[in-house]
Amino acid sequence: MLTPSLDLPRIRAVTIDLDDTLWPIWPTIERAEAVLLQWMTEHAPATARLFQSTEALRAIRNQMVNLRPDLQHDLSALRRESIRMALTQAGDDGALAEPAFNLFFAERQRVTLFDDAHDTLAFLSARYPVVALSNGNADIHKVGIGQYFKHSLSAAVLGVAKPDARIFHAAAELLQLPPEHVLHVGDDATLDARGAMDAGMQAVWLNPAEAAWPYDQPPHATVSSLSELCSLLGQGSA
Repeated sequence: MLTPSLDLPRIRAVTIDLDDTLWPIWPTIERAEAVLLQWMTEHAPATARLFQSTEALRAIRNQMVNLRPDLQHDLSALRRESIRMALTQAGDDGALAEPAFNLFFAERQRVTLFDDAHDTLAFLSARYPVVALSNGNADIHKVGIGQYFKHSLSAAVLGVAKPDARIFHAAAELLQLPPEHVLHVGDDATLDARGAMDAGMQAVWLNPAEAAWPYDQPPHATVSSLSELCSLLGQGSA
């Protein structure tokens, strides 16, 4: 158990990760890939025959990371171009990549929030300005949680991804606060907690699996659930 060292009075705003912090991401991606594959069966049958599983579609998407390093921070572009490559390899029309991606993207926004996510976001937004800070391509308004946020920042828009300090500093600038007055919350030890600390923020690591902290310097606090985060921050309430 990592001893909390949060300076609660110093917190004047919160940034929070999305995927695997507010909802589990892989069930969503797997379902979106299955919907995409079914669409290809109907509209791009040669591609569906060549890539007969969601695993095959994911493999070509992962291959695109190496082929197009310029797109590494833009998950939508990576997915769209991987679909285009699959279509052209199979001899189908590459222009089908646009409607195929749009279908995938719409399904990707149909997330299932963790049970305590809405209550946590309501708690946070009643006390602080909240900014979504994600390397992914979830749209907080399409997901249905936009009302809780002042801003939403993504790696695709900024051109840099967590743990790069610039994405954290961009959030602080939007909030018109120095980084030391911002608390970041996220599930990834490196991308979220360590990245935020290196950028001068306080950090809470969401660690429901109770994994070991991999670095020497611990985060300011570790919680096993979003509800625990609310309890921790509530200690600073008047």
